[in-house]
Amino acid sequence: MTHPNQDLTVHAAGCVLWRRSPVDGELEICLIHRPKYDDWSHPKGKLKRGEDPLEGALREVAEETGHLAEPGAELPTQRYIANDRPKEVRYWAAEAGPGRFVPNAEVDRLLWLSPTAARCRLSQPRDRPLVDALLESLRPA
Repeated sequence: MTHPNQDLTVHAAGCVLWRRSPVDGELEICLIHRPKYDDWSHPKGKLKRGEDPLEGALREVAEETGHLAEPGAELPTQRYIANDRPKEVRYWAAEAGPGRFVPNAEVDRLLWLSPTAARCRLSQPRDRPLVDALLESLRPA
């Protein structure tokens, strides 16, 4: 079913948040658990009216993970149907900065995982290619 009215599209943004492990320096990816959906995903959320997508993505990361983030490359945009409406989510690679996770009603758990473990833990198959896109964006030219 196509949607002739693009105004119905839900606009959201998020980040594939990463850091170097404090233990061994290996790359780790942050996943959040949302009790409302009982799923593991990248931090993301709906944009506020008129909000710049990148600013919205960084705001969502801060709200959901407690971390400030340094944005990197834009990653592939996801488009899918959610609750009978088209949804478009723009993503960026982002390096985790200072911060501390505090569980809340929206996000009750946070994990730092290897790319392989993150790919396996993600609830939605459509989120998995973002892990590969992040790794590609971090690869030296």
